Amino acid sequence: MSTRKILVFLLDATLAGLAFAFVLLLLFRPETFSNHATVSVQEAPPHPATSRSAATGSAASYADAVQAAAPAVVNIYTTKVITQRGPSASDDPLFRHFFGGDSGAPRKRLASSLGSGVIISSQGYVLTNNHVIDGADEIQVALVDGRSASASVVGTDPETDLALLKIELTNLPTIVFGHTEELRVGDVVLAIGNPFGVGQTVTQGIVSATGRQQLGISTFENFIQTDAAINPGNSGGALINTEGRLAGINTAIFSRSGGSQGIGFAIPANLAKTVMEQILERGHVIRGWLGIEAQDITPDLADSFGLQEHQGAIVAGVYPGSAADTAGLLPGDIVLRVGDKTVDDARTAMNITAALAPGTQVELAVIRHGKRMSLRATIGERPTPARQEQ
Repeated sequence: MSTRKILVFLLDATLAGLAFAFVLLLLFRPETFSNHATVSVQEAPPHPATSRSAATGSAASYADAVQAAAPAVVNIYTTKVITQRGPSASDDPLFRHFFGGDSGAPRKRLASSLGSGVIISSQGYVLTNNHVIDGADEIQVALVDGRSASASVVGTDPETDLALLKIELTNLPTIVFGHTEELRVGDVVLAIGNPFGVGQTVTQGIVSATGRQQLGISTFENFIQTDAAINPGNSGGALINTEGRLAGINTAIFSRSGGSQGIGFAIPANLAKTVMEQILERGHVIRGWLGIEAQDITPDLADSFGLQEHQGAIVAGVYPGSAADTAGLLPGDIVLRVGDKTVDDARTAMNITAALAPGTQVELAVIRHGKRMSLRATIGERPTPARQEQ
């Protein structure tokens, strides 16, 4: 074979090979000829729901807890009629001076607000904050499944800022109460509610502190503090643990801006349960009452009374006919002990007596004019809704 024929054969074979390679690329790698850039990524295989814990044992997701609790957390919408005095020319003092007349016809308007709540019974009972429904003329409860119903007020306890509602619906999801006493600082908690009316929202944080008191939020305080984001509209919603059980009822935030700043407070579930049971049983919460106005012992007061310690509560006033009045307590007395409980300050005295059943007889250890003495008192029932101090 001549050299020319050999060269032609090799060129034909090369062109055929290139053409065949081009066809293969076109069939199996079309992106090679595309004008768009492509990125190759690796996707992890989906994990089954039962294997979402990492090898270290830490939870990779709280979806199971949320799935268990979220259906029982509801949105609460309230409306109330507000009567306002309508503006008129007679509002002007000069006009009234010459022509007299009233301040104009009253006008009525509807004010609406929103909050959250927790279904705690299949019978339709819903726990929320008292301030969410206080003064409302109409209360509407909306469930996650799209259903809604009007709610009636079963009872309220303004002194813990709790309220119990009832809705008439069937097949209701309910939440499981957790054991608040088992909560530890550092435990992970989730807040579920309806912040700013955007819809059900879940936020995550930890227990920052327990037993928070003297915040000025309510009369009886024993709050769980958390840094889970709580905003307006979250009030009355659920604070849950990582098992989806109720740890508390979200109540308030500490904020300079009106939004979450990492300091939120929730009423412990065990306290909420106690209040709920009393409302169901009696229609209201019954607490013990001594009938005194008390104040803390400051260093100056301790010096003026000649006290070595700053422990106890000074009686600033006694309500006529109260247990303290009958027992002979006088303004200026210093209460050191109620029964077997030591009184540290005025709030302690209030909490101790509130925990006693009306009719309970207790011994009061007091100091009067520098001398120790004991008095015997029969605890009365704390008036409601009046806010007496002890």
